[in-house]
Amino acid sequence: MSHPIVKLGAVGNIYSRQMHFQKAGDIEMGHTHQFDHLTLLATGKLQVTVEGVISNFDAPHMIYIHKDKNHELVALEDNTVAYCIHPIKDSDGNIISIDMVPTGVIPND
Repeated sequence: MSHPIVKLGAVGNIYSRQMHFQKAGDIEMGHTHQFDHLTLLATGKLQVTVEGVISNFDAPHMIYIHKDKNHELVALEDNTVAYCIHPIKDSDGNIISIDMVPTGVIPND
């Protein structure tokens, strides 16, 4: 069991976290967010456990995760790719102004 390879991206006010699960059984450990978000399953299959309830999804699929719900992702097949997508928010959960996002380029490594 391993963790996915993660790449981050941001454009406009949208944050994207790419997770490449190389092998079936790779896991994104349980965690919560202070905001609702979308997990876009681009390729492969995922088992998603939310507050102890297990659901399985085949790509392509958009998975809605409610705020404050503990969720865990486990790849059910090799080369599964999923993206967590949400607005960029401050520590209070407020969407920050695009004017507050610094100009720059996020490396692709």
